[in-house]
Amino acid sequence: MNNRNLANGVNMIAWCRAHEKYIDERLAAGDDPAALLAWHEKKLAWLQHERLVHLLVTMLTAAGFLFALGAWLYTASAGVLLLALGMLIWLGFYLVHYFRLENTVQHWYNIAEALHNAAESSEKEEK
Repeated sequence: MNNRNLANGVNMIAWCRAHEKYIDERLAAGDDPAALLAWHEKKLAWLQHERLVHLLVTMLTAAGFLFALGAWLYTASAGVLLLALGMLIWLGFYLVHYFRLENTVQHWYNIAEALHNAAESSEKEEK
């Protein structure tokens, strides 16, 4: 747990790719799809929480940009314009990150469905 790489947070995209690789490897090794589905759904819930937090931060950043834009329109100040442009750039990065999180969650729904189908198939084969 004393991993210095975590000092600056987790690279969510790399974390997601590592999880997908793990699921593929464990399925190929013949692990129980139901157990993999349970683990996947737990991590999916974490990812959904991350997505919600980033949605809120993105909306607050957009509100900050709109406020700065309105302040610039009202004052026509170069400093406020720089603030608005900085907020716009920051918002652009947040939108890209949120877009990637959203698409990953949608992709993980498909993985969950495939694991569910594999678990059902293995249950039918056991009967």
